[in-house]
Amino acid sequence: MSRRYDSRTTIFSPEGRLYQVEYAMEAIGNAGSAIGILSKDGVVLVGEKKVTSKLLQTSTSTEKMYKIDDHVACAVAGIMSDANILINTARVQAQRYTFSYQEPMPVEQLVQSLCDTKQGYTQFGGLRPFGVSFLFAGWDKNYGFQLYMSDPSGNYGGWKAAAVGANNQAAQSMLKQDYKDDITREEAVQLALKVLSKTMDSTSLTSEKLELAEVFMASGKVKYQVCSPEALGKLLVKYGVTQPPAEAS
Repeated sequence: MSRRYDSRTTIFSPEGRLYQVEYAMEAIGNAGSAIGILSKDGVVLVGEKKVTSKLLQTSTSTEKMYKIDDHVACAVAGIMSDANILINTARVQAQRYTFSYQEPMPVEQLVQSLCDTKQGYTQFGGLRPFGVSFLFAGWDKNYGFQLYMSDPSGNYGGWKAAAVGANNQAAQSMLKQDYKDDITREEAVQLALKVLSKTMDSTSLTSEKLELAEVFMASGKVKYQVCSPEALGKLLVKYGVTQPPAEAS
């Protein structure tokens, strides 16, 4: 029982818990899922778009995937307005570093600086934690391809495969079973789509409900690529996740 220890982010309960931070993590549990998988030749991010109404104009820009710098991208689960603030902060940090040192910002340093901001919002009165979790995918010359997950508390960690959002426990256990260390990018896409198809609340998986992005090397440069709805539809059929559309007679 919280017994009003949840009225502020700055108050510890007798069990040593910060209830407001835990509630922020709960809010993410109701958001659309996002899955990240690290492969030997890139990083794959897949996200579930929550289409709330048929009348909603699906945005031409992406809803779950964001490019932070040429070498770093992220997938988002949680409150999008909170995410926009943090993404803009991360973009500015990355550009400042590039301007100062004439080289791309190391991925972990970028994640850590953003998590320091998140942590500050759990420690000062009158502020609420950001209700958003991120999966960061990137490449740098120190550690190659990397995948990081961060939550509202400001904690972050490096992962080989990770899931955030709705049904993340089920997705995480499936990833634990099926992930292999020497997985290729193509196999990672297949695994991510398979896991999302089994853990998503909706019965049928279509390209309108998904977003797929990849970070990989092409011609010696890091490339961030978002899969088009048409290509994503073909991938879903290819991997047997969805049925091909019936031919019009």
